[in-house]
Amino acid sequence: QVQLVESGGGWVQPGGSLRLSCVASRSSFSIKEMAWYRQAPGKQRELVARVSSDGSTNYVDSVTGRFTTSRHNAGYVMYLQMNSLKPEDTAVYYCTIPAFGAWGQGTQVTVSS
Repeated sequence: QVQLVESGGGWVQPGGSLRLSCVASRSSFSIKEMAWYRQAPGKQRELVARVSSDGSTNYVDSVTGRFTTSRHNAGYVMYLQMNSLKPEDTAVYYCTIPAFGAWGQGTQVTVSS
């Protein structure tokens, strides 16, 4: 079983930055892939970024060039560095381990002036 703990959400002005963290624990299995999703009010949940155990990543077009995800500490810690934030980035952000069906509790990111 995997437990995910997220942190780093909050309020920032447009153009600002935030770094989200996700820590995975209590698993007897290695984690091949982790991902970030977000859900804005009235919108479908969407995949934001994905990172594999080898460090390879991919991003949704709307965040490419502004967001960076990475893994550390033997792949059990995942970050989402968010730069040049826009109001349309406002959403609840979730980390997940798809293979285990595990999700974090979600953290609110609000971008407004």
